[in-house]
Amino acid sequence: MTPDDGPVSSASRLRHGRWLLALVPLVLAGGAFFWWQGSEGAEAPEGAPEPASAPVANPREVARAPAERGGTALAAESAAPSLLSPEAREREARRELWQKRLERAKRSLESYVAATRYPPESRPSREHPDQMELAEPERTRPLSPKASEDGTSDVQLRLKQDKVFVVGDEAVLFSVACEDSRRTPQPCEVVSALAHEAEHMAGAGGVPGVPVTFADMGQGGDAVAGDGMLTGRFQPSKQGFAMFSGTLRVDVRVRSGSVEDSAFFDVLYTPAPPATFTRRVREAVEAGSLDLYLSVQVRKAGRYVVSGRLDDEGGVPFASVSFNEELQEGLQEVKLNVFGKLIRDEAPTFPLTLRDVEGFLLKEMGDPDRELMVTMRGPVHTTREYTLQQFSPAEWRSPERDRYTNELEKDVMEAQKQLDAALSDTPAP
Repeated sequence: MTPDDGPVSSASRLRHGRWLLALVPLVLAGGAFFWWQGSEGAEAPEGAPEPASAPVANPREVARAPAERGGTALAAESAAPSLLSPEAREREARRELWQKRLERAKRSLESYVAATRYPPESRPSREHPDQMELAEPERTRPLSPKASEDGTSDVQLRLKQDKVFVVGDEAVLFSVACEDSRRTPQPCEVVSALAHEAEHMAGAGGVPGVPVTFADMGQGGDAVAGDGMLTGRFQPSKQGFAMFSGTLRVDVRVRSGSVEDSAFFDVLYTPAPPATFTRRVREAVEAGSLDLYLSVQVRKAGRYVVSGRLDDEGGVPFASVSFNEELQEGLQEVKLNVFGKLIRDEAPTFPLTLRDVEGFLLKEMGDPDRELMVTMRGPVHTTREYTLQQFSPAEWRSPERDRYTNELEKDVMEAQKQLDAALSDTPAP
């Protein structure tokens, strides 16, 4: 290096230092700017784009994760029994067995208690709606089953009778009509009708059959002339069966166009009633229930079954009542009990109407198994007005019900005991 190099180098270093000093404020200013931009309290300049938000997880991915975890847990749980020892599996099976037996025992107890809260002779109408009316059978069948099967005829035979039980001088009306599958009336003719003893009766055939006339003339029980409904009237006491007791059958042969076939009606006949309703009724509130006493003149002593129907003030069926006890000869009373809790639960509107009362003497052996009383058709008695508070809300009690309830409760207790033992894994004694 020459002597001249020294001053030149010193000047150069001086200029370089001055340039670095000039950069320091710029560096400090830039750092301050970036620090201000990144601080939480800084506001974004107007018009500046908002910073991008953090990425949001896909909902399907979020849902899939717990599902996969649940599936894994379920698989582990379902696989758990296979991991149990034979003794543990046996204990688990015993627990399941007694759990099911306990549930079944509880259901049996609850069902029995609910079904017997009212006595058998006083039941709500909803239990047997078909028994709230007197029997007036009506049925439809093909006039010729063979023709119906092969498709050559769709004529249907409609058969109806206004009663099944006939007593003394009572008469029964039979109706016959023909119609197609759309219930359009078709030509109909009763070619023949013959009343006779039913074949299953012992000694049948002792009384010769008698003809029964069917017509559509608006007479002899026929409601409307020319309506296509042919009616026949049968009065056993006046048509040769005054001394007969049992089932009588009326065979009819019907023709519609070129199709002809047979059908039949059955009635149960009693020539002389064993007892007679006098139609006198008295009522009383006793032991929290409403009792209706029907006066009966008994000619033959024995066990009598009497039943009646009750409607509320609006004519809505409310209950069926019955009697099943022995009666001695002479003037007796039949008690029809309207149970207090039944009245409280159903809350009928008073007064109540007793209607359609029928009865019979039950025979210990033989066919038929009964002798019929003359049915009291239509309204028989209208009660006084009562408030619901006049009747007891207590359930029916009897030695038989208590005995069955106790046995069912024992079943529940035993099942509970065995289940508790299985749950605690200790054998029951």
